[in-house]
Amino acid sequence: MSTFLSYAVPGIPFGCTYAIVAMGLVLTYRTTGVFNFAFGSQAFVSAFTYTVLIGEGVAPWLAFVIAVVVLAPALGWVLDRFLFRRIAATNTTAKLVSAVAVFVALPQIVLLMFGSATRFSPPPLFLDAGRVYLHLFSTPINGLELETVIMTAAMVLVVSAVLGASRFGLTVRAAVESPRLLELEGIRSDRVLSAAWMGSSLMAGLAGVLLAPQYPTLQFNNYAILLVAALAAAALGNLADVRLALLGGILLGVVEGLASGYFSTSSVWHTGLLPAIPFLLLAILLVARGRLRRLEDTEDPLAACDPPPPVPVAVTRSAELDRVIKFGGRALAVAAVVSVLTWVPGNWAFTLTAGVVYSIIFLSITLVTGMSGQVSLCQATFAGIGAFVAAQLAVHHGVPILLGAVIGALGAMVVGALGALPALRLRGLPLALLTLALALLADNAVFPYSWAGGPASGLNVPRPQIGSIDLATTSSKGFFVLALLVLVACGTGVKLVQRATVGRYLDALRASPLGAESVGINPGAARVFVFALSAGLAGLGGALYASLQQSINPADFNYQFSLVFVVVVVTTGVRTVEGAIQAGVSFVVVEQLLSYLPGRWGSGGLAIVLFAFAALTYARHPEGVVEFQKRMWTERAERWLGLGGPSDRIVEMATASTGIEGDGPVA
Repeated sequence: MSTFLSYAVPGIPFGCTYAIVAMGLVLTYRTTGVFNFAFGSQAFVSAFTYTVLIGEGVAPWLAFVIAVVVLAPALGWVLDRFLFRRIAATNTTAKLVSAVAVFVALPQIVLLMFGSATRFSPPPLFLDAGRVYLHLFSTPINGLELETVIMTAAMVLVVSAVLGASRFGLTVRAAVESPRLLELEGIRSDRVLSAAWMGSSLMAGLAGVLLAPQYPTLQFNNYAILLVAALAAAALGNLADVRLALLGGILLGVVEGLASGYFSTSSVWHTGLLPAIPFLLLAILLVARGRLRRLEDTEDPLAACDPPPPVPVAVTRSAELDRVIKFGGRALAVAAVVSVLTWVPGNWAFTLTAGVVYSIIFLSITLVTGMSGQVSLCQATFAGIGAFVAAQLAVHHGVPILLGAVIGALGAMVVGALGALPALRLRGLPLALLTLALALLADNAVFPYSWAGGPASGLNVPRPQIGSIDLATTSSKGFFVLALLVLVACGTGVKLVQRATVGRYLDALRASPLGAESVGINPGAARVFVFALSAGLAGLGGALYASLQQSINPADFNYQFSLVFVVVVVTTGVRTVEGAIQAGVSFVVVEQLLSYLPGRWGSGGLAIVLFAFAALTYARHPEGVVEFQKRMWTERAERWLGLGGPSDRIVEMATASTGIEGDGPVA
């Protein structure tokens, strides 16, 4: 028994940290209707601020006040005031995309401002980590562990008192269910939601500061894992019960402590199962618990007031201008290809080739998000599967890399189909959370093994050889042609799927799942097909990326890239093939241009920040910033040239589809 307790008790402080974040997630979701993906980033910002202030000689109590009491609530107020308040309550996709954008942007902003040098963990707030203050069942409790438990208990009392207050508790529940109805009662729902955001952000800052001393160095990845572990704890209470979230966080910490103690550090259970515990638990809860599957259901009676998203400009522009734009686009594409093959310098040729490869991966997001209206946060994982399968076959079995790429794409397609099976009853937020759990599961329990991601030094991947043409040269122009041909084939395939029956089915399911099922559309088959196809595209792009880079390791395909990919694609245009291609090329071009800046500003972090800020406009422009600009300039051009505008084009489409002609207005 003493051995059991010696393993279980040290897990309680970690569990308490999980519990604080879990309660913060529950508080935010209950009071604002937003699942705050940025919670981990907010915790990291406060922890980083606290660490920097301690390093500058500031007293711990003052550093705590600045980082947690002042900065954290202020950041929550900014997120509410300038971002989430402007998103319709029923637009869950926009809330999800915006939160993901904040999640990837905040750490990069901090690192750009202060540098990426290694920062060691700060001391605890008010107790000595090296001193044993008491014994619990003969297990010593040091100052850091005792401090974490005390702060968690205090936070539980505060949150329970706030949510238990009849007047305020009823007000915040009404604010999240229907803020517009609440305002009809004369209550400022915006002030209620701002207070909730500030309170939950304070909890994020507190959790960040409490977690920082528990690791040797301050790293953002620890806070991402903290977010998923806390989410698993919050899922025990269906993101609604603070007490169950507290209990779930502590139990998860205890289970991890027991597993860490009983499993030998050299065993597969320690290296494989232990890191995967929170991700497996989250995946199981999302699939098994019916209430979690219904997180997307809205009870707002005024939800129908929100307008539908605009259609792509290519559908609405006049026929004359459409012909001119298509001809100009083709001419520009030909000029770009000729330029890459003739006078473009080698480093830029390599960059543009990488952009073509990224475009293939981004087409998978066009399928999942653009066609089915769902957000997948594991597309980089599928790309990694294709890359590692192709690399392992080429390196260890002598399989030609192109054949290995096809096999890797098929392998990713199979994994995508299998992953879609438990997600058949999920959509929106639950599906995004499940895909995130799968991505983190692969990062921590699959890719690190040599049979999957290769040795720690990485896998050396060959370039293709087609007959007598050897692409394994210092020049990337031959590989550029190959990647371009693959992109054209994949883009054509995606367009065919969009126009085919399955594309129409997915459009109907995105618009009205219940209505689509009522007319006989099978949502399960359509979603499995599109997820499998998107995984195959991502796997093919990942294999080509591995061959282009000629060396890969698991860090090239971790979960953070999946989040960045979503942010980049929704910035340009997630519903069209052109948007995916523009996203791939613009992503690498912006990174290459910024690389000429001095110091840390020349890193890829600034590019991620710029795309993340552009993605924050998704609520107003769900078609993407680039697509919005195209529509705006197209309408101006039609007015200047006196051509038929969007309304005329819509009338023509309606006439063609119904076969009805006439001069009367179209309803």
